[in-house]
Amino acid sequence: MPSPSPRGTYQVISQVLRQRIAAGEYADGLPSEAEIGREFGVARTTVRRALRALEETGAVKSVAGVGRTVAGGAESPPYERIMNDLLGQIQREELPTGTRLPSEAALAERVCPATGVSRVV
Repeated sequence: MPSPSPRGTYQVISQVLRQRIAAGEYADGLPSEAEIGREFGVARTTVRRALRALEETGAVKSVAGVGRTVAGGAESPPYERIMNDLLGQIQREELPTGTRLPSEAALAERVCPATGVSRVV
């Protein structure tokens, strides 16, 4: 049976991750909980505690449908990307006042391939 990690291990992990975030190492997204656990040799609960500490300081955020991302990163939830696309069309008057919004089927054909989401999002 492996020995338990010393107290405060999650703080050490969160500090290392915070330094990597500041250095821009996670531009493509954070590693999975499993990858972080393997790297530091700790249980997933310790990793989750470290990530929660990062969330509490605002360095990391949870995004519905995406997972945890670096706060301020370009990643946003799929529904926000679709909403922003529609809002942009309205502002550019591609969808003028009084025009019906596209149907789900039309959005699935036009918007969803660009966002990589399914119709049910």
